Amino acid sequence: MNLGKVSTALITPFTSSGEVDVNQLQKIVEHLLQSGTESIVVNGTTAESPVLSHDEKVRVIQTVLNQVAGRVPVIAGTGSNNTAQTIAFTKEVEALGVDGCMVVAPYYNKPNQRSMIAHFTAIADAATKPLMLYNIPGRSVVNMTADTTAELSKHANIHWMKEASGDVGQITQILHKSSIDFKVYSGDDGLTLPLYAIGASGIVSVASHIVGKEMQEMIQAFEQGNHSLARAYHQLLQPLFDGLFTSPNPTVIKYALGKLHGFSEDVRLPLVPLSAEEKANFDTLWAEFEEGRNKLTRTIQD
Repeated sequence: MNLGKVSTALITPFTSSGEVDVNQLQKIVEHLLQSGTESIVVNGTTAESPVLSHDEKVRVIQTVLNQVAGRVPVIAGTGSNNTAQTIAFTKEVEALGVDGCMVVAPYYNKPNQRSMIAHFTAIADAATKPLMLYNIPGRSVVNMTADTTAELSKHANIHWMKEASGDVGQITQILHKSSIDFKVYSGDDGLTLPLYAIGASGIVSVASHIVGKEMQEMIQAFEQGNHSLARAYHQLLQPLFDGLFTSPNPTVIKYALGKLHGFSEDVRLPLVPLSAEEKANFDTLWAEFEEGRNKLTRTIQD
């Protein structure tokens, strides 16, 4: 299964009263499919999954599947720090028709590497759809090492990894040691081009909600051997990538989607929307990005 080069970690839009906004969710999916997204990851970190109920998670996944209607792969986050619970939810979600499931490294329990291999192996053994491993030590506290990932990559049901450690050395070793068909995706927007250059398959992105087209153009420039243009895109996008995480994710990207496309910027506690000052900071950043993008466009045309 080909997830493409730009996969989006989808937000969950809420109404002003705090309910999941299905109508906006459908519109956001269409927006993504028209702006460079080649697969969608539902119920991940950016979806505010810790504050969604079980029924809401199922409703969101089903809504996305119905809206996508087979046009791109849909991967659903099913992981938790409870192995049995993860297996049960993975089976439930598989029955909805997802193309695969993303399973995060167990948080809070602080398992060692041997424990993580046992955890992911048990889930993969029970799964009928392919799995994406998700390493994000900044949130889960534990880090999946390159050797652990390489061992898990041998499992027939483990096809991909979203690697958000930010450790380029570790990711290089994963790419070197893992099974040949195992695909590694960056979990950090700012590392999209550097990791693609050393063999990663693409990005599971937050920024693609608003700059998916530019991210595709950056990767395409690199593939075509126009490395100077790819670098120019990377340098243009990097301040924006950084700015999207100056406040807890997904507060900034939700504000950006509201500013640019009219979608809800509401989040659920314990997160709160951006302050007026934080919004102004993003507005300045976006204005600088637009100016740089216009200059780059003129350079390409000349």
